Parts: sequence; structure tokens; C-alpha cells
Amino acid sequence: MTFLSAMDSSGGLTLDDIIRSRRSVRHFLPQPVSRELLASLLELASQAPSAHNSQPWRFVVLQDQVVKHRLAESMGAVLRDTRLADGDAVGLVDADVACSIVRIDEAPVAVLVCMTAADLDVYPDAARKEAEITLGVQSTALAAGHLLLAAHAAGLGACWMCAPLFSGSAVRAAVDFPDDWIPQALLVMGYPRREGKQTGRRDLKEVVLWR
Repeated sequence: MTFLSAMDSSGGLTLDDIIRSRRSVRHFLPQPVSRELLASLLELASQAPSAHNSQPWRFVVLQDQVVKHRLAESMGAVLRDTRLADGDAVGLVDADVACSIVRIDEAPVAVLVCMTAADLDVYPDAARKEAEITLGVQSTALAAGHLLLAAHAAGLGACWMCAPLFSGSAVRAAVDFPDDWIPQALLVMGYPRREGKQTGRRDLKEVVLWR
């Protein structure tokens, strides 16, 4: 299955249609997603551009319910501790943590998006070292964006969760993956149980300067 065939099967949608109709979907049907489809989507994600053509993105596909729940519980514990340390109300924190765990548990698939610096350039000074890591993060985010659009074109829904950025050690304790893979995001994914909400976008006058 290719991106173009997905567009054809969905009624001749253009790329513009796909971009404008994508929503963050947080509720899924219990229907499994085939490994073949996931592999196709990940191959499309890997067509993203990257600085130096370093292709620093790495993906850990989680379909096993035990592993997904272990990850959800581990990240939830970090969320609970940090929110309580901020002084947030216990009831609100518990509700937020429970919602996050359910969201991951109910998703047929969760894709842990990681970055590796293994093939990035090495510099002796701190400024360029930092810039190199940033470009790796940017390149990985581009691949994740490709994955979200490809999933939508194939009839799946997905939602970006940034929790792994705040709980890297907990993620490593819950999921087995190479030491040089740095967690960046978690994409929960599946066939939508209901459509995601449409959200507004800032007017171009607020985000664009013409020079």
C-alpha cells in the first residue's frame, strides 16, 4: 500500500484534503491494525527529509497490551509526581493520570518515536553540538509528521503525546530499546471510534513576516 493508493481508495483525496482534514484522535475501535499496514506507514514516514540525510528517527511499535500498559503506568507515575510537586490538586492530578493511561491502553497501537545521534556530525564546541542535536530532533519530528498524515490517509486516527520527553528514564524502564535511542514522543493510533475535534489555527498575519 502506498500513500497514493491510500488517497485513491479514500475517494480521490488530494494532499491538501488530507492535511486539512487530519485531526488528533484519542478514542479508538478495538479493531487491530495489521503489521503490514504499520510497516507501510513507517516506510512512508522514513521518506521525510533530514539534515545531512542522517535519518535519525527510530520507531518502537507497541502492540502488546502488557507492554503498553506498563509504559502508560510508568509515565503516569512521573506525571503524578511532577504535578503534585507543582502543587496541583490531588483530584485533578489523579484524573489526568487516569485519562492518560486509558488513552494508551485503549489504542491498538502506540508508536514510540525516538531519535539517535549516532550518525549526526560531531563538533568540538558546545554551540554546534547543541545545534546538531536540535537538527536531529527537527528531522525526527518531520518523520513523525509524515507518519501522522500517512496514517490519516490510510483511514487511521492518531494523537501525538509528548509525555516521553518528560519521562525518559521511566520509558526506558518500561520498554526495551537501544541505549542511544532518545524518546521524543508517543503516537497512539488505531481506527477512530469518533472523529477528533476541529481546532482553530492562528491567522497568517500572526505567524508570518514578509520581508
